[in-house]
Amino acid sequence: MTGMTSSARPHLNRRLAAFGTTIFAEMSALAVATGSINLGQGFPDTDGPEEIREAAVRALRDGRGNQYPPGPGVPELRTAIAAHQQRRYGLSYDPDTEVLVTAGATEAIAASLLALVEPGDEVVALEPYYDSYAASIAMAGGTRVPVTLRPQDGSFRLDLDELRAAVTDRTRLLLVNTPHNPTGTVLTRAELAAIAELAVERDLLVVTDEVYEHLVFDGAGHVPLATFPGMRERTVSIGSAGKTFSFTGWKVGWVTAAPELVSAVRSAKQFLTYVASGPFQYAVAEALALPDSYFEEFRRSMLARRDILAEGLAAAGFEVFRPAGTYFVTTDIRPLGEKDGFAFCRALPERAGVVAIPNAVFYDDREAGAPFVRFAFCKREEVLREAAERLRAM
Repeated sequence: MTGMTSSARPHLNRRLAAFGTTIFAEMSALAVATGSINLGQGFPDTDGPEEIREAAVRALRDGRGNQYPPGPGVPELRTAIAAHQQRRYGLSYDPDTEVLVTAGATEAIAASLLALVEPGDEVVALEPYYDSYAASIAMAGGTRVPVTLRPQDGSFRLDLDELRAAVTDRTRLLLVNTPHNPTGTVLTRAELAAIAELAVERDLLVVTDEVYEHLVFDGAGHVPLATFPGMRERTVSIGSAGKTFSFTGWKVGWVTAAPELVSAVRSAKQFLTYVASGPFQYAVAEALALPDSYFEEFRRSMLARRDILAEGLAAAGFEVFRPAGTYFVTTDIRPLGEKDGFAFCRALPERAGVVAIPNAVFYDDREAGAPFVRFAFCKREEVLREAAERLRAM
């Protein structure tokens, strides 16, 4: 018979079978179908700075990046990334050997894990975690070991004893995300120091996802793990232009690390996208050189939006965990008489005309995440006020 395969085995690689279509695709489709306000997926509803958009147009017209850019990224962008790390954090990286441009942070995460993890290696990750972490660990053949952030005094906190207990002789790598998506937690300097001590003591590699580095609302701002003693040589730091400049579709991310780590990640990355985002790389190089006032205004505007949505959610009866960073706010739906985040989010577009994401998708322990729901506030203020009004009316 035509069209039949000779094997009954499913088409999808069994390492990926558990993941299916992402929840973001499902909920975004639901938003379109119901005409709801989409506070599910984390993308802004306005573009970033006009001068940066024009820089991309200029690069296109000038023929810069329209053909394959260099494998590690265009020199202008690598230089700008190194300058940004030096200016903001005092971290010195060689643009030629210690910086790699990727197709967004998602590819940076995948390439790092595919490069550094072998079958049987354990990867300790903070749970709840962004869904691509689990898929990338699975593709590498690694075993993920979650350490769960738990609600405590209005935020989600890391238990350092639990983290230490999770590390075994098979642990290869710690996967750290701060500011943390989806909870909005920002790890304290003391917590980061303890993670650094553990990594050095147990000789672990660390991959740190810092894409929300410019969205820390409280305290002195973002503190990279690579700044701690013994960490620069063992840490792969990941950044992204999409989150900071509100051009998520450009897919420009990067890795900064010691030469041997960058070389390993590049070896995997070259067989994923090879290269990407040519003209946009030139524009992002200009974006990273924007004055500090841009980054401060960006942070301030997101802080105002956080407060609009957090207050609206609290008024609607949710328990709100006001985030210290990112552009997401996690809520507990139990005060509303609900306990199943999946059912709640699937019904919410019809009930209130708003789309959110159930946090349980970010947990191995689905029960631990069941009552929590995430809303994105990287939207126009009037959209957030309308969403808050709809939720209150519910």
